[in-house]
Amino acid sequence: MDIEITGGSDRRSLSRYRNAALLGCTALVALTPTSLPAQQVENPDSAAVLETITVEGTATDNDAKSIVATTTSSGSKMATDILDTPASVSVITAKEIQERDAQNVEEVLQYTAGVTSGFYGSDDRFDFFRIRGFDAYLYRDGLPLGRSFGGVREEVYAFERVDVLKGANSTVFGVSDPGGAVNFVTKRPRSERFGEAYVTGGSYQRAEAGFDFGDNITADDTLSYRLTGKIRDANDEYDYSRDDEKFLMGGLTWRPSDATSLTVVYDYLDKDGVPGSGGHPVGSNFDRSRFFGEPDFNYRGINRNTVSVMLDHDFGSGLSFSSNARYSDTDTDFGYAYISVTPTDGSTIADRAFFANDYSGENFVIDARLQYDARFDNVQSRTLVGVEYNDLSFHNDTGWGPAPGIDWTNPVYAGAPASVPRFSNTKTNQKTRAIYVQQDLTFAEKFIVTAGLRNDWLDLRQTDTSYWTGSPVVTHGDADVSEMTRRIGLTYRITNEVAAYATYAESVAPPSVGVEPERGEQIEFGVKYRPDAFPALFSAAVYDLTKNNVTVTNPVTLLPSTIGEVRVRGLDLEAKAELPNNISFTAAYSYLDAEIVENGTGGNEGNRPQFVPEHVASLWVNYTLEGNGPRGDMTFGLGTRYQGSYYFDDANSMSTGSSVVVDAAFTYNIRENTSFELNASNLFDKKYVAYGGFGADFYNPGRAISATLRQTW
Repeated sequence: MDIEITGGSDRRSLSRYRNAALLGCTALVALTPTSLPAQQVENPDSAAVLETITVEGTATDNDAKSIVATTTSSGSKMATDILDTPASVSVITAKEIQERDAQNVEEVLQYTAGVTSGFYGSDDRFDFFRIRGFDAYLYRDGLPLGRSFGGVREEVYAFERVDVLKGANSTVFGVSDPGGAVNFVTKRPRSERFGEAYVTGGSYQRAEAGFDFGDNITADDTLSYRLTGKIRDANDEYDYSRDDEKFLMGGLTWRPSDATSLTVVYDYLDKDGVPGSGGHPVGSNFDRSRFFGEPDFNYRGINRNTVSVMLDHDFGSGLSFSSNARYSDTDTDFGYAYISVTPTDGSTIADRAFFANDYSGENFVIDARLQYDARFDNVQSRTLVGVEYNDLSFHNDTGWGPAPGIDWTNPVYAGAPASVPRFSNTKTNQKTRAIYVQQDLTFAEKFIVTAGLRNDWLDLRQTDTSYWTGSPVVTHGDADVSEMTRRIGLTYRITNEVAAYATYAESVAPPSVGVEPERGEQIEFGVKYRPDAFPALFSAAVYDLTKNNVTVTNPVTLLPSTIGEVRVRGLDLEAKAELPNNISFTAAYSYLDAEIVENGTGGNEGNRPQFVPEHVASLWVNYTLEGNGPRGDMTFGLGTRYQGSYYFDDANSMSTGSSVVVDAAFTYNIRENTSFELNASNLFDKKYVAYGGFGADFYNPGRAISATLRQTW
C-alpha cells in the first residue's frame, strides 16, 4: 500500500510567497531607521551621527573562571547583555560543570530553574529532561541537533558553556518545542597559551583521563590551535554494564586581521555502553546492581564525526557578518531485553521483550547572518537578517518482539536472540530553509524593544515500512510545510542593576509526515537583578505557555498519540552569585501548574501531563577556606535537589513520590595549578522509582563517588 501525502495546495503556496514577501519587507523596515543618520550627516545642525556600536560577545565572559555569565547570544543570535534579553536565560559555565563533575547533559542541567530530569532512571540510552513541562530541542553553536529524547548523549567536556533559553523561541533557532532550548557552545582556540590535564578514578571501576590545551602557532596571534580529548573505561551501577568512551576534538582559528576570524573544529565521539538495567519487577526493592535484562544482548553504541566551521567578519561602520556550518555523520545502535510484565498471580517469572534499533544519519546545516549596529539621536539600533539551510537524511531500523521470561528469584539468562522481529524501517529526508529578522531598538538607554520574525519551509520525504501485521506495509509520504513564528519583547532598565521585561513568543515543532506541526505560544513577565558589588545574577519570571496539536509517543508501542492541547503556567526563580566572603551558590525554584486542556484520545482533560512535577527546587553552595602557609585553598561544596511527585502517564493512574537528593564536592589546591577534587552524587544513596507502570520499575541513579587529580597551566 502506497500513500502519497502532499501539502502543496495553491492556497498554501500563495501563503508561502506572502510570508516571504512579508519577511523581506520587515527586513527593509527594520534597516530603515539605521540608515537615517547617513542621510542627515550633511546637515551641520543635526545632532545625529552614524557610529559603530560595539557589543561585547560571550568571549568577554570567562566561563572557566566564574559561574556567573553576563552575556548570551541564545536570546537573539546577537551577543547581548543578559539583563537586556527579554527572556529567561540560564548559563551553566565550564567552571560550574567542573565543580559539580557533571558527566552528562542531565547532570549539567539539574540545578537549573525550569528544568526537570531523571524520569527514566536507569534507562541510559538518551538524556531525558524537560523545560517548563515540555521536551526540549538541542543546539550546538546555534545550529540544531534535534530532540534530546532519541538523540546522542553529548560529551559535555567539549563545551565552554551551556545556555538554556526558556520558553517559545522558534524565531531565534527555528522549529522547536515551546518549553525551551539548550544551546551548547563549543570550545574554540584562544590567542594565548593555556591547558589542563586530569586523571579520574571512581565508583563502578571508572578510570578516566582527559586534556584540554592550546596555544598560538604564529607569534603574531594570527593562527591558534586547541586540542581536547578524554578516554574513559568504566562500568555502570548494575551488573553486565559498561560505560566506555573515546572523545577527541581539535580546532584551528585563523585571524588574518582584527576584523576577521575563521575557526574550524573537528570532533570524534565513540561510546560503547549499554541501554540500561532492563528494569525491576513492579513493587520489588532489589539492589540497583541486579540485572534482569540479557547479558549477551545488551549494547548501546555511538560513533559520530563532526566538522564545524565558524566565520566572523567586521566590515566596519556597524556592519558585520557571521556564519556557522556543521557536517556530521552519525551511527548509533542499541539492543536489550527488558521486563514488560510483572505477574500479579503470585508467579515470580516476569515477561520480557527484546528491543533493538540501528540508526545512521548525515546532516549538513549552515546559518549565515548580517548584523548592522547604529545610533540615531538617543536610539540605538541592532538589526540581524539571517538565512538557514538544513539537510538531514537518516535511516532508522527498529526491532521489537517477545523474549523468554525470567525468574527474578533465580535469574537464568537465555542468551542473545538469533534475530529480533522488525518493528519498522524508516528512511527520511528533511530539508529546511529559513529566513529570519531580529531587531533591537534601545531608547534613551532605558527602553529596549526586541522583535523577531522567522519563516521556515520544511520539505519532508519519508518511506516507512511497518511490520505490525507480520507482512511489510510500505507507506510513502511527502509533506511541504511553511510556518511563520513571531516574537516581541520589551525590556525596561530600571537601574543599571535591575531590568524588567515582558515578552510574547511563538514556537513550531517539525511535523512528521501526515501529522500537523505542534505549535506553541507563551506570554512571560520577568525581572533580573545583577549587582555591581559582586558577580551575581538573580532572576524571576512568570509565564503562561500553551502547546497545541500535541503528539506524544507511547514508550512501549512507539505509536504516536495526539492529546490536543497542554497548558503550563508557572514561576521560575534563579540565583547565581559569587559573594565577597568566599561563598558562591546556585539556587533555583520552579512551580509548574500543568494541565491537559484537550485530549484527542479522550478521558484525560483536566489531568496533569506525564513527567511534570508541580514543584522543583535546588541549591548548591561552595565555601572556600583560604590556604595558610603550606596548606592550599580548600573548597567545600554541598548541593540538594528536590523534585515533587509526577505521574507516569497522562491518565494520572500511576506516580512517583517526591524526592530529595544530596550531592557534595571537595577541592584541595595541592600547590599552584595542581588540585585534588572529590565529588559525590546522591551522597546518601537515596532510592526511589523514577519510572514505572508499564510492567517494570526503574530506579533513580545511586551514589557515585569520583576522585580527580588536575594540572593546569
